[in-house]
Amino acid sequence: MPLSNDVILAELSRIAVPGGGDLVSRDLVRALSVDGETVRFVIEAETAEAARAMEPVRAAAQAAVEAVPGVAQASVVLTAHGGAAAAPQPGPRIGRHPTPDDGPRNPSGVDRILAVASGKGGVGKSTVASNLAVALARQGRRVGLLDADIYGPSLPRMMGATRRPASPDGKIIEPVSVHGVAMMSIGLLLKEDEAVVWRGPMLMGALQQLLGQVNWGRLDVLVVDLPPGTGDIQLTLCQRTQLTGALVVSTPQDVALLDARKALDMFAKLQAPVLGLIENMSTYICPNCGHEAHIFGHGGVEAEARKLGVPFLGALPLALEVREAGDAGRPVALGEGAMAEAYARIAGRLIGGGMA
Repeated sequence: MPLSNDVILAELSRIAVPGGGDLVSRDLVRALSVDGETVRFVIEAETAEAARAMEPVRAAAQAAVEAVPGVAQASVVLTAHGGAAAAPQPGPRIGRHPTPDDGPRNPSGVDRILAVASGKGGVGKSTVASNLAVALARQGRRVGLLDADIYGPSLPRMMGATRRPASPDGKIIEPVSVHGVAMMSIGLLLKEDEAVVWRGPMLMGALQQLLGQVNWGRLDVLVVDLPPGTGDIQLTLCQRTQLTGALVVSTPQDVALLDARKALDMFAKLQAPVLGLIENMSTYICPNCGHEAHIFGHGGVEAEARKLGVPFLGALPLALEVREAGDAGRPVALGEGAMAEAYARIAGRLIGGGMA
């Protein structure tokens, strides 16, 4: 049998740890890699004291792996969990290697999943995701909002969510309810300025947990705010869920559209439907004189949608009130006025088309 992560994990599942269980069932293995005949991984204990007590376990794990046919060397590091994305004990830890599953499926009770994506950062994707979730909820939908931007979670601030999610049994996480939306973000488990420093497999495992270990309840639609780009998170979401479709957000400028096309190409390759394009920061109206300016250009996203045969869902202006509302934790879609109506129209189109 060729060397693989699964082969090594099967061997490590035979290594017992203090307190019961084994290295795999206790979710203590991190950063596992197989590079030719060399295997590397980290055993992560809960505390520094626990790590010191697990030195015999580390030695046993190294010996067991080096005894696997085809392994010439095993590098095993013992460390203590630093808490970068950990719920206080008792409670689940977010951030682990992904586990096998039975194929694409949605979390229990979730009817539809909408991914809000962008090819690059800075185009207002998270602003669109948060306001769209609120707009859908205001039109009577049961809505969840998942912040899948693990490295840069901004939805807690934009939604005004400050309460740490509860986990009564230490396994299932209860989402935070805010503005009529069930919300979950890894940012709710971190200190405000704390960074997540993980490689790809940890990101994939974290997304799997945020989808499957959160008690979403009955939802008409789960809005997923993706990180910018075309990486591990996007791939995991498309492969592990029955994604209803993606909304791609871009500003009208050519540079942003270049990256938006890459996002569209990614979804095409993953056979994930693109439900429409949204042009953000489309125009700017001076609040003093009423002059209309096209700071980032205008109409580029709509033209791209026509060219590709993809629905154009709407143009959203660049407005000071949107930024102020996001910083205050009260999305502009909660109120009245032109901006709230713009998000309501997009939400209405999605509901009318059976997409939300």
